[in-house]
Amino acid sequence: MSIPDRARLEAACTVVVEETLAAIAQVLDDCDDESVNATPVPGTVNSVFALVTHLDGVIADWGGNLVAGEGIPRDRPTEFTAQGTLAQARSILDRMSERLPRYIRLALTAGIEAPGAISSTRVDAASATPEFVVAHLLRELTQHTGHMQICRDVVGR
Repeated sequence: MSIPDRARLEAACTVVVEETLAAIAQVLDDCDDESVNATPVPGTVNSVFALVTHLDGVIADWGGNLVAGEGIPRDRPTEFTAQGTLAQARSILDRMSERLPRYIRLALTAGIEAPGAISSTRVDAASATPEFVVAHLLRELTQHTGHMQICRDVVGR
């Protein structure tokens, strides 16, 4: 991929990331400490807090570990049962907002630092190209943001 193509891809990804993170912030604006942990069907659907925690784990693993080689610990199963306050969810969102654009830039300019350093359930994660990693991060981000929006709409506050 040429440098102008990378720059255009990074710019497009940045717009999608900013819009999607703003959508998550709006979901959090509509929650309180109780509703951020509520689920439409307890035990079968993730709460907004759990989804924010899971997205943070995805970004840390695919971006921080695979792309940047940062060695960020991840406990994937615990992400889906995580609970906390609205302030904690906002703090996680702030961390995601700082990390994700940086990891996308690194993937598109420097490539993959540590191909084996990932705890994903995908069997092809270690052989992922930088472009795949960026696409996967965006897919996870947008998919789970939709889940958060539905959860917020159903549980209300």
